[in-house]
Amino acid sequence: MTRTAIRRDFLTFGAPSIGSAEMDEVAATLESGWLGTGPRVARFEQDFATYKGVAQAVAMNSCTAALHVSLASAGVGPGDEVITTPLTFCATVNAILHVGATPVLADVDPRSMNLAADRIEAAVTSHTKAILPVHFAGRPCAMDEISALAHDRNLVVIEDCAHAIESEYHGRKTGTLGDFGCFSFYATKNMTTGEGGMLLASTPEASEHARRLSLHGMSRDAWKRFSADGYRHYEVVEAGFKYNMTDLQAALGIHQLTRLEGFWLRRKEIWNQYQEAFADLPLVLPAEPEPETRHAFHLYTILVDERRSGLTRDEVLVELTGRNIGVGVHYLALPEHAFYQRKLGWDPDRWPNATRIGRQTVSLPLTPRMTDADVAYVIAAVRKVFGAGPVPGASSIPGAP
Repeated sequence: MTRTAIRRDFLTFGAPSIGSAEMDEVAATLESGWLGTGPRVARFEQDFATYKGVAQAVAMNSCTAALHVSLASAGVGPGDEVITTPLTFCATVNAILHVGATPVLADVDPRSMNLAADRIEAAVTSHTKAILPVHFAGRPCAMDEISALAHDRNLVVIEDCAHAIESEYHGRKTGTLGDFGCFSFYATKNMTTGEGGMLLASTPEASEHARRLSLHGMSRDAWKRFSADGYRHYEVVEAGFKYNMTDLQAALGIHQLTRLEGFWLRRKEIWNQYQEAFADLPLVLPAEPEPETRHAFHLYTILVDERRSGLTRDEVLVELTGRNIGVGVHYLALPEHAFYQRKLGWDPDRWPNATRIGRQTVSLPLTPRMTDADVAYVIAAVRKVFGAGPVPGASSIPGAP
């Protein structure tokens, strides 16, 4: 393939949009002398709870921590099984292993790439304690069916909302549909605190338990102990973890949250441009959002079938990277990893949909930081890689790769 007019700078995959308000808040935090968990974390928690329409939210240092604490708060432990998806980041399954439980995989629906209730039901045993659905790429799972199954079997539901901050299902916000909801503010997510996460729980008691577990099992937050109201003694009431968020992180989150709707609109615009521009290519494109749902448009993933396109997925990765476009793979199915094969005896052939998707998937850049020229460049590059000219009916793009 001939490459011409390659852009000089690399288009970073998932680069966040950070504004002056975030920078000023970080500077003010540094000047305040309070860098750890303090008043900005408390404000961010309340703002996020308000955004989600719930009473409480618990800020943590990652979504992984939120998943771990949710499982621990739900009493999941050795001898229990937790059903989840093979098409997710390793943190989902690692959190299950960290509480001593056994992860059990149910294959994904080939179009939505999410767990379906019938696949979950087939995986339920007498040892099943919880279901951990992942709202993949920002597309909400079929939570009515999952919740009904969980209710009938007396199972805990823990939503992995790492991709799905803005997602809604039948008028309800993700993270409020199960017993727990876990969110990520990693650098590539729809809003960022650099690293960070948030936990929602369906009851005040579960929220307070999660809060204790997130900071050593202590009875009082550190910033309240050292506040102007005077020193207050704390008591360690259980063995917890060091999972708290810092005010430096929350300083970013406070202002990222106010920009989230604008970010979502821009990502939706880019997502729709990709859908239109690639419709005639020999690819499998993402399914359109389901009725009565809100897709978070976190990822735009194309599937490369070598039999249709004449290219392997890895060849496409190399070609796009060579054109200075950052790409991702979301995800190589978990049973493909040697660790899980050794520890759990997983064979990729047992979950054919997730395995096929994992071997074919390419994630294209999708961030509000992208300019119109960036989007046009990606579209032109993808079309050229697959041997196609300009988008039908559109004028050619000057300097297309």
